[in-house]
Amino acid sequence: MRFDALIRFLLPREERFHELFAENTRNLVKGAGLFLAIATGKSPDERRLRLVELKGLEHDGDQITGRIFEALNSTFLTPLDREDIRALAVDIDDVLDYIEGIAQFLVLFESESETVPAELARFAEILFEMIQQIDVITGLIWDQRNGPKIHDRMVRISDLENQADAIYISALGELFRRDSGRDAIEVLKWKEIYQGLEDACDKCKDFTHVVGNIVIKNG
Repeated sequence: MRFDALIRFLLPREERFHELFAENTRNLVKGAGLFLAIATGKSPDERRLRLVELKGLEHDGDQITGRIFEALNSTFLTPLDREDIRALAVDIDDVLDYIEGIAQFLVLFESESETVPAELARFAEILFEMIQQIDVITGLIWDQRNGPKIHDRMVRISDLENQADAIYISALGELFRRDSGRDAIEVLKWKEIYQGLEDACDKCKDFTHVVGNIVIKNG
């Protein structure tokens, strides 16, 4: 290998990781949009169709995550600490996995229902905005001068996560009311859905914890 080629190989490939993460978060935003359509849609057939599309995006996300890991293994010096890059990639992948899993529950459990609980719709809207914030943050983390902008986005995600917590508690309270008219199986179905939504929002918050550590290290 020529000396100049060796130097290029050893230097951080910031553009390489930047592009891969941008592709990954764009894919995640598309997935969140499909999930919002599934959560608020009234047509069972449309929800099933959106789920097929979402499954495709989840597969694409796995492929992109694999390429990020390959880039980590083939790059001597990375623009951010290796463990941070890996953690960011895993969190993004996990959020999409949660979304796809919840969508499957919705189609399976409520495929013939045209009633959309207000809590479900609001949860999906919150999750969509949290993921939009993740997309913006991921584009900012490569430049340490973006610390204040990143902080503002992280605060917004924290606010949204608090809203999601309140909806989760309210939704569970409504589920377990004695006079709700729901049978035990229906209660368990919806508890599973709301728990998945809560977990997805928590994973978005976990993403900001990794980002916070990156900002501190590179500040």
